[in-house]
Amino acid sequence: MKQNKYDDSEFFAKYSQMSRSIGGLNAAGEWQELRAMLPELRDKKVLDLGCGFGWHCLYAREQHARSVVGVDLSVNMLERARAMTNDPKIEYRRLAIEDIDFNAGEFDVVISSLALHYMERFDILCQKIYHYLTPGGTFVLSVEHPVFTALASQDWYYGPLGDRLHWPVDDYHLEGSRQARFLDNDVVKYHRTVATYMNALIESGFRITKVSEPQPTQEMLDNNPDMRDETRRPIFLMIAAVK
Repeated sequence: MKQNKYDDSEFFAKYSQMSRSIGGLNAAGEWQELRAMLPELRDKKVLDLGCGFGWHCLYAREQHARSVVGVDLSVNMLERARAMTNDPKIEYRRLAIEDIDFNAGEFDVVISSLALHYMERFDILCQKIYHYLTPGGTFVLSVEHPVFTALASQDWYYGPLGDRLHWPVDDYHLEGSRQARFLDNDVVKYHRTVATYMNALIESGFRITKVSEPQPTQEMLDNNPDMRDETRRPIFLMIAAVK
């Protein structure tokens, strides 16, 4: 299923007001951890799947990547990305991630940030990416954590006074689609277990080099005490793998 909620004007307007949409990578709480998982990007050919506003594409070029291709299905996303980009070494293509088709060994690094939990067939994508990478190439991805996606409600269990008692997890091993709410809209996400993510990479030929379940830094907690609940359950799963 290829979703394109971002070309809905109301949804895109709400997304554009999110802190990470305005502030870029430094406003994304998981960015410091994801950045640490990236390989050296100098002189590398980089592919960004689900590039959105192009923040990761711009970062790759700041790190002197040789070239960058950003892929996204949304016209609105790509228009914003192109408006913020003045670099002939960055190319944006309107394409569903499911439909990517590149040459063998075309890229040194593939990045995908918070996009692949919207894809039904992660295993097929892993096989494609393995084919598109050069020997020794790196695939770094972040998705919503399976603890977060197991229940479609994606919300706390509240006490009678509205206090957050715990984060419920149910149907964890029942993989498949979940109709969740995001920015007051229905969106379809695909739940899969941690093991499924890791085994799809391994069975495609990758060697996993790093797994992360980031939590807020102490600085983030000091600046925003409301984030302390974010230490009670993981939101993101990040994996780095090498061909």
